[in-house]
Order: sequence, then structure tokens, then C-alpha cells
Amino acid sequence: MSRSGLPAPARRDDPRAWETVRERLRDRGLRWTPQRRALVAVLAETEGHVTGAELVERCRQRDPATIPSTVYRTLDVLEELGIVRHGHGPNGREEYHVLPDAVHGHLHCKACGASWEISTDEAAGVVASLEAGRGFEVDISHVTIVGRCRACRG
Repeated sequence: MSRSGLPAPARRDDPRAWETVRERLRDRGLRWTPQRRALVAVLAETEGHVTGAELVERCRQRDPATIPSTVYRTLDVLEELGIVRHGHGPNGREEYHVLPDAVHGHLHCKACGASWEISTDEAAGVVASLEAGRGFEVDISHVTIVGRCRACRG
């Protein structure tokens, strides 16, 4: 269990990450519908970050009957299973990271638009300061720090 209260992310190099999704969804009381099959197939082909709207569109290319609420409900369960993690980009939009290697936050340059992942170790000082000073426990997976990168500052 990670600090965010969610299970540790599934490992990208674990071949069972996708093989067991059907059974794990059924264990949660969800039927294995064509829409859920489409979502799992789309996710299996996706690396990195993707928005929910992009996932809905990709699923509709496979199954035009895809309903956004089914996609989002299924994503919620897949997050509980460690298959995806959601966070928020610099503009506040919800993004999903498929099979993240670890829980992480993001840096975003407002000048050039580049983004980088920051590990829990890199964020440890800020997290510890907020916890010590305010008693606030940070979920780093929801942290996006916006500023200016070294190249744009120079």
C-alpha cells in the first residue's frame, strides 16, 4: 500500500498486469462488457499520460457505443487495482498514467510547456515541510508544480 492509500502501482514489466484485469474487475462486481474490453485494450497500448477524454475517444474508435461514465467508473476501479493513477495537469485537467513505475508528481514549465516527473524522493523536502509545519499529508501523485525551467529562465 502506498502513502496515497492506493496499492503500489502494477509493474510495467509484469506480464500479468493485463492478463488478470478481467478477473479482477469481475471480483469487484463489474461485468466484462465490450466497452470495458475496449478500455483495457486501449490502456494496454498506451504509455505515459492520457486524459479521460482521450481514452473515451480511443475507446469509441473501437466500440462506438462507449459511454463516458463506463470509462470513468472503470478507471476508478483500475486505479484501486494499481493499473492506472490519476493526477492533475497544470491546467487542472485530470490525467491518467498507465502502469506508472512509481507514484510521482510533476513539474511543468509555463514558458515552454515541457513537463517532467518528480519522484517521491525529490519531493520529500516539500512534503516533510508541509507535514511538520501544517500537519498536512501530501498525496504526491496529485501534485503539479508550475514554474519556469532552467532553459526558459536563462
